[in-house]
Amino acid sequence: MEVGMESMAASIGVSIAVLRFLLCFVSTIPLSFFWRFVPGRLPKHIYSAFVGALLSYLSFGFSSNLHFFVPIFIGYASMLLFRPRCGFLTFFLSFAYLISCHVYYMSGDAWKEGGMDATGALMVLTLKVISCAINYNDGLLKEEGLREAQKKNRLIRLPSLIEYIGYCLCCGTHLAGPVYEMNDYLDWTEGKGIWSTAAKGPWPSPFGATIRALFQTGFCMAMYLYLVPHFPLSRFTDPVYQEWGFWKRLGYQYMSGFTARWKYYFIWSISEASVIISGLGFSGWTDSSPPKPRWDRAKNIDIIGVEFAKSAVVIPTFWNIQVSTWLRHYVYERLIQDGKKPGFFQLLATQTISAIWHGVYPGYIIFFVQSALMIAGSRVIYRWQQGVPPTKALVKNALVFMNFAYTVLVLNYSCVGFMVLSLHETLASYGSVYFIGTVLPIVVILLGFVIKPGKPVRPKARKEQ
Repeated sequence: MEVGMESMAASIGVSIAVLRFLLCFVSTIPLSFFWRFVPGRLPKHIYSAFVGALLSYLSFGFSSNLHFFVPIFIGYASMLLFRPRCGFLTFFLSFAYLISCHVYYMSGDAWKEGGMDATGALMVLTLKVISCAINYNDGLLKEEGLREAQKKNRLIRLPSLIEYIGYCLCCGTHLAGPVYEMNDYLDWTEGKGIWSTAAKGPWPSPFGATIRALFQTGFCMAMYLYLVPHFPLSRFTDPVYQEWGFWKRLGYQYMSGFTARWKYYFIWSISEASVIISGLGFSGWTDSSPPKPRWDRAKNIDIIGVEFAKSAVVIPTFWNIQVSTWLRHYVYERLIQDGKKPGFFQLLATQTISAIWHGVYPGYIIFFVQSALMIAGSRVIYRWQQGVPPTKALVKNALVFMNFAYTVLVLNYSCVGFMVLSLHETLASYGSVYFIGTVLPIVVILLGFVIKPGKPVRPKARKEQ
């Protein structure tokens, strides 16, 4: 069997560890489908927990489940014993454990060399236990003054231990996400809320949406396998790269970022298929006549939205969508003081938390600080755009294109740090294009203090920012 896996891994150009993970990951699709036929609430929770733990063992070995036990224990013990502070305790203790695992395993280097470990799944689990604890904390608060997301997700009662473990290890989302809420998991398992058959009859068929996600998976895999040999990350340290001119180096940075994104599109498309076929991906009905089912809960990427984003501000709504939503609800919005508008501090703090969540490499930190600058600069261009009167369509269209070009340039420049990770390689690659992706956002932000846009031409500008 090991010989067979070696030949299979060699044929697609991956390590045995990666192949083992991919086989387990793809198996979440049929295993999530079989969940639908498990009778009763308790058996469904047991099935979710057991299958998640089994796939972890097959993917990463026995030690992975020991690692997962730590944040699971932290979250449940905090909710059970320290409810008024359980959100705070779970957030900091779970993040501390995740960071210690990042430091110990230094997974980024292993992933670049074809290795695999459990820290990716641990990252997803960390967000789950934190959101559950914070929502249980919110259950002590009065609804008045709470945001809509808080009202929807707050937990009045403590989930049972098996409900909690089933939520944490649910096989369709455990290995690579997406992140979702405890209330949604309970409603899905118990057939309540939008999953209630009393409202609109039986659950909608998931097969059409699953097939679409599988076609997307195949296309993304083909794109990645085709592109990656042509744009290897090792080229950034190759002497030939330094011999190229400025525009060719900038173009290579764009193609490197473009290539790397297809790997994530591929992984998240598998997750999408798995969550859809289980029924958890169902997110309600459209307002059309007749109504059609929506499957947004499973959606983690919008490929067209990312590649053709008109503004850096909208990228979080297209890329790693569920984690972006988590960061908005549990970091960004909770840093806003009552009566005040969010500013650069909330944005930078959110991006810093995101960087730490990914790992402790300098490339991650630099990338997410860059992202904060990129979004702040894009907001300035957007405000200029909104201040242009309709009679000056040419100027307005020029600013729209400027924001698009700015986003493409700065995003793919910044992506290099996320890919190469080390401080030396990140600074060398940025320096090879004269730090244009860092200088440009700073210049735009400073110009925003000088060039003040007029009042928006509409009574209420579209809330894109």
